[in-house]
Amino acid sequence: MIYVGIDVAKDKHDCYIISSEGEILADVFTIANTMDGFDLLYQRLKSIARDLDKVKVGLEATGHYSYNILGFLLDKGLSTYVINPLHTNLFRKSLSLRKTKTDRVDARTIAAMMMSSVDLKPYTSTSYHSEELKSLTRYRFDKVAERAKLKQSVSRLVTILFPELEKLVPVLHMTSVYALLSECPGANQIAATHLTHLTNLLESTSRGRYAREKALELRDAARRSIGSVMPAKSMELQHTIRLIGELTVEIDEIEAEIKRIIDELAPPILTIRGIGYRMGAMILAEIGDFSRFDSPDKILAYAGLSPSTYQSGQLYGAYAHMEKRGSRYLRYALFNATKYVCRWEPTFAVYLAKKRAEGKHYNVAVSHAAKKLVRVIFAIQQSGEAYRPTA
Repeated sequence: MIYVGIDVAKDKHDCYIISSEGEILADVFTIANTMDGFDLLYQRLKSIARDLDKVKVGLEATGHYSYNILGFLLDKGLSTYVINPLHTNLFRKSLSLRKTKTDRVDARTIAAMMMSSVDLKPYTSTSYHSEELKSLTRYRFDKVAERAKLKQSVSRLVTILFPELEKLVPVLHMTSVYALLSECPGANQIAATHLTHLTNLLESTSRGRYAREKALELRDAARRSIGSVMPAKSMELQHTIRLIGELTVEIDEIEAEIKRIIDELAPPILTIRGIGYRMGAMILAEIGDFSRFDSPDKILAYAGLSPSTYQSGQLYGAYAHMEKRGSRYLRYALFNATKYVCRWEPTFAVYLAKKRAEGKHYNVAVSHAAKKLVRVIFAIQQSGEAYRPTA
């Protein structure tokens, strides 16, 4: 076998080629992050190896920097392995006590890992093409988080400009309230608005839920409000609400594209009651190719849901916490999906109740249910069959 270690960077990649007998076939050389550079690597491999099926290429998971060369290697049919940088770092430290880290050293380290008995799974085309879904789900995650921060700003500004409003409506973050605050960003402006106009505004934006009585209540409260008259804060409130509206439109577009992809895949995971397009897509995107994992426990470890272990001599660590390593997006999706599955799926509801009866905290009980859910997802995705609840 021939092993290739590639240290990926933004503008160039350092490569190192070695045989299974330990013979250095090509000492560290650098290729540009261009098509000419990729072709140079491929031609060099062809000149060294008669059979490219005996070539294994390893590189670190360095986010978007590795995406292009990874696609190139897969298109050429080369057996490619994507290695966790944490794994590489620990392996490099095990080879030497010196604190040495360079691109050349990293390339050699990756090749050495490929030669060792480290259990690595090849990166497949399925995993590569699932990157589109992963990109969409993570993009949506970030957009939703951004919108949540803006909503917190709205709550803060309302507390300054019209604090009584929160007690007059079920929630601040609804279409009718945003429409009101966009036009009248403060108690002073609401108090000065004509009752007929205020009634029409509320009635049209709330689809008839609020009418003259609510408009009168809001105007009377605004006239007695302790809210400050601050034009700068009012402008900030209007701009914040406008940004929330723009983000909502973007999120809707992202979710429509996610739904289109999921509809094409028709994954069995959606047959589990409580898992919808959003969480289901995120779970599938983060796991990628299920064949990369030998068991559900490997997926749990990848999500950081496995309990940490500590034992030394007669000392055993008690109250083990989650490792919380790996994909935080997968951990988030599994944990939140589990909450809904426990609500809608009787089998999981009973299991959650059992853990709660054992005296476990709610979040701890949910984490146990999440492990059960991962085992179910792994089984149905491997078999391709719909979920069938056990009696």
